[in-house]
Amino acid sequence: MSQTVSVTQQLPLKKHIVIVAGGSGTRMNSAVPKQFMEFLGKPVLIHTVEKFIAAIPDIHIVLVLSPAFKPQWEGLCQKHNFKIPYLPADGGETRFHSVKNGLAMVPENCVVGIHDAARPLVSTKTILTTFETAEQKGNACPAVSINESIREVKNGTNKAVDRNNYFIIQTPQCFHSSLIKKAFLQDYSSSFTDDASVLEAMGETINLVEGNRENIKITTQQDLIIAEALISC
Repeated sequence: MSQTVSVTQQLPLKKHIVIVAGGSGTRMNSAVPKQFMEFLGKPVLIHTVEKFIAAIPDIHIVLVLSPAFKPQWEGLCQKHNFKIPYLPADGGETRFHSVKNGLAMVPENCVVGIHDAARPLVSTKTILTTFETAEQKGNACPAVSINESIREVKNGTNKAVDRNNYFIIQTPQCFHSSLIKKAFLQDYSSSFTDDASVLEAMGETINLVEGNRENIKITTQQDLIIAEALISC
């Protein structure tokens, strides 16, 4: 006699993104924070948010902003008719503390990405690849290879090193939310250079995926000019 076997299909985890926009942009030499500087008719931060909505339309957004910048951001939202829903979180003393505040707005059982507001050129492919890999493996970090010769400087001397052993790390860095929220319960350390390094401090292995070279972080006026050129292509 045949039996009917009930198979429960596991549903994909919900997706959340914490966009960290708390920096003052001092290297821009501008009174306007870099995430609010406009190019091609919109602030950097709006370009960034729209990239994630385009890639994952039902993604849940957390924006981490310094309380001092919120009135300026609200003014920009009105000016540009920005109506994409999001949860606000306060920026902290360091990026670590800002991300921790953002993660407090994220539930346990989901996949969460953490992204620099000043990276508006992240590609749809990079977004989807990092989220999908993190859902499968627990975490994912986009990286691109180095195509220049590099040297290591130590104790007043320098030597050539194999560039194939080094990668440039980007965002979004994506994680199972339960893992990364637990990692951010650690005390802050200056060794935490990004979100993956916080998780790595717990003994987790980080999974690298291919990023996109255009996904630069805008930190100087020159970067803004480059971003305008790239996004216009």
